[in-house]
Amino acid sequence: MKILGIGCSSFHDPSAALLVDGQLVAAAEEERFTRSKHAFGQNPVHAARWCLAQAGLRAQDVDLVAYPWSARILKEKRWEYAKRAFPKSPSKAIRAFTKLVGLQRKRVGALHATLEALGLEPEAVPVEFVEHHLAHASSAFHLSGYPSAAILTADGEGEVTSTLFAEGVADGRILKLREVLKPDSLGLFYATMTEYLGFDAMDGEYKVMGMAPYGDPSRYDLSHMVRLTDDGGFRCDDERVWVARSKRAAPGKHFSRTTVAELGPPRTTEEAVEPYIHIAAATQKLLEDRVLALVERNLKVALERHEGRLCFAGGVALNVRLNRKLLEHPLVSTLFVQPASSDAGIALGAATYAAVQRGERVAPMGTAALGPSYTPARVHEVLDGFSIPYEVVPDPADAAAELLAAGEVVAWFQGRMEWGPRALGQRSILGNPSVKGTAEDINRRIKYREPWRPFCPSILAEDAADVLDTTHDSPYMTFTFGVRPAWRDRVPEIVHVDGSARPQVVTPERAPAMHRLLTAFKRRTGLPCVINTSLNRRGEPLICSPEDALSMFFASGLEYLVIEDALVRKRPAR
Repeated sequence: MKILGIGCSSFHDPSAALLVDGQLVAAAEEERFTRSKHAFGQNPVHAARWCLAQAGLRAQDVDLVAYPWSARILKEKRWEYAKRAFPKSPSKAIRAFTKLVGLQRKRVGALHATLEALGLEPEAVPVEFVEHHLAHASSAFHLSGYPSAAILTADGEGEVTSTLFAEGVADGRILKLREVLKPDSLGLFYATMTEYLGFDAMDGEYKVMGMAPYGDPSRYDLSHMVRLTDDGGFRCDDERVWVARSKRAAPGKHFSRTTVAELGPPRTTEEAVEPYIHIAAATQKLLEDRVLALVERNLKVALERHEGRLCFAGGVALNVRLNRKLLEHPLVSTLFVQPASSDAGIALGAATYAAVQRGERVAPMGTAALGPSYTPARVHEVLDGFSIPYEVVPDPADAAAELLAAGEVVAWFQGRMEWGPRALGQRSILGNPSVKGTAEDINRRIKYREPWRPFCPSILAEDAADVLDTTHDSPYMTFTFGVRPAWRDRVPEIVHVDGSARPQVVTPERAPAMHRLLTAFKRRTGLPCVINTSLNRRGEPLICSPEDALSMFFASGLEYLVIEDALVRKRPAR
C-alpha cells in the first residue's frame, strides 16, 4: 500500500513522507525546497512531489493520504478544554464551540489545496485523519523497532492535547493512558521562556538548552510556573506561561509583565551573560524535573511491563539534555527519539499510524538519510554552469579527511539529505575537534551565530564507548552524554562547558560516506570523531541542492567544499 503523509500550512514545519508497503521510502520538510526556515504558512507541495518522484510514482498512484489532524478529537475534548481554558481566556474557550466548523474548513482546506497542487481531486483519494499526538506517538513507536514500549509525546499543542502518555503493544496498537490539554503545556512553558531570553519561540528553544549549562539553576525558582497536580498531571501558571494578550509584556511576545517584574527586563544581548544564563538553567531544570516526575506518575507500570523501553516525540523531545535525564532514570533502559520530533515528523507519524491500522508492518527506521540526492554528473553540470573550478577526487572521504587533519574546515555534501533538524553527515560543516579555536571560527566566520553555541561530534560507533560515558546508541544526535575525562583535552572543540557532547554515533549502514571519512581521519590523527554542524547559516534551513550549497559556500567564510566527488577550493592547492 502506498501511503502519503502530509503535514500542511496549518502547522509549522510542513512536510511529506511516503510509505510503500510499510517501508519508509522518502521524507522531507518543505523548508528545504523553499529556503524559508520552518516554512510557516506553506503547504508541502515541493516535498510531496519529491517524495513521489523518489519512488517513481504519480500522485494518482497513492492509495491513501494520511493527515495529522482530527476534528473528532477536538469535538470529544472541547468541553474539557473549555472548562480549563475559560479562566485564562474566555474567548478561546467559547471558540472551541463557535469556531470548530471554521477551523475544520481551514485545516481541511490546506490539505485540499496541497492535493490539488499535486494534480489530485481531493474527493478522489481516501484520507485518514490522525490525531496530532497519535501521529507523534506513531512516528516514534512504529519506527523504533521495539516490540512494545511506553510512549511519551509533548509539544506546544495539538488539536487540544499538549502531552500524551501511552503504550505501544505487540500488535502495533497505541493505547492512551493519559492526556494533558492546553493551555497546560510543557512546550508552551519552554517557548515562553525562550521568548523572554531573547529568542524566537518554535525556533530558539535549542539555544536556551545550549545556554543553560553556563548558569546555576538554584539562583532562580521557577517552580510556580509549572506545578504538579494531585491527580498526576500538571498545571501551568496562567499569569506567566503563554499569557493572554492583555497580560503580555511586549506586542507579539507571550511572557508576562508579571514575569518581567519578577525576573527583570528580557534579554537583548547576543552574549550568554548573567542573569540570563541562570534563568536559562532554571528553565531547563524545571522542564527536566517535571517530565521525570510525570513519567514516574504516569508511565511507571508501562515501563515495567515493557522492560524499560520508552519512545519519545513532539517538539519537547528535541531537548537532548532532557533525553539524557530520561535515559539515566532507573525506570528507563532504552530510549528511541524520533529525529524529526517537531511538527515536521507528524506527516510521517500519520502515515505509519494509518499503515498499522490497516494491518501493515512498518519497518524500523534505519537511517535519517531520506531526502534528495544528486549524482556526480548533476553536480558537475551545476559547477560547469557557473564556471566554478573543481577537482574530481577518486576518494572524497579521504580528500576531506586530509584537509581536516591539517586543521581546515570543510563543507561536506554527500548522498541523501537528512530528515529532521540535525546534520548527520550528508549536509554538514566538519572540523578538527583537536584544533583549539575551530568552533569559535565556525561560529564567527561561517555560521554567523552566537559565539557561545556548542558543536557536536560525529564519532565512529566502534570507538563511541571509549570516548563517551555510555554504551547507548545515538544515531540521530538526540542525546547528550558525558565525554570521558581522558578525551576532553584531546577533542576540546566538541565538549560543552558541562563536559557533555551531543554525538552522532556513525555506523557504515546508517551513514556510509561519513563512516569512511571518520575512518580516514582516525588513520591520520588517531581521533575517531570530527566536529559536525549543519551546512547552513544562521536563520536558514539545512542545505538541500548543489545550488544551495554553492550559494552558502561563496557567501560565507568556508574555504573547502567536498560535494559528491568534486572538491571546490577558494584558494589554490599548495
